[in-house]
Amino acid sequence: MIVEIADIRITPGRNAEFEAALREGAETVIAKAQGCRGYKAHRGVESPDRYVLMVYWETLEDHTVSFRQGPLFGRWRAIVGPFFAAPPAVEHFEFVAESA
Repeated sequence: MIVEIADIRITPGRNAEFEAALREGAETVIAKAQGCRGYKAHRGVESPDRYVLMVYWETLEDHTVSFRQGPLFGRWRAIVGPFFAAPPAVEHFEFVAESA
């Protein structure tokens, strides 16, 4: 499994709108993507206009090829993109350990 981590900065003061859009986009678009196994989103405490979105994918290609190069990506960006203060920084990670 691969974890996509997106560091998202939004326009200040639009938290409630963004969080609603994030849930809508994740549940109606990302959840339908090939290989998507779920997501988690967190809002910054010290920086409340910063979010970390974690999307769990079966393979790297499920995200980078099937999702990013397919029609769902445009739909996702149309929902959440208007809130971005800058393009999100996105990286992928592999599992190595967890607590019991």
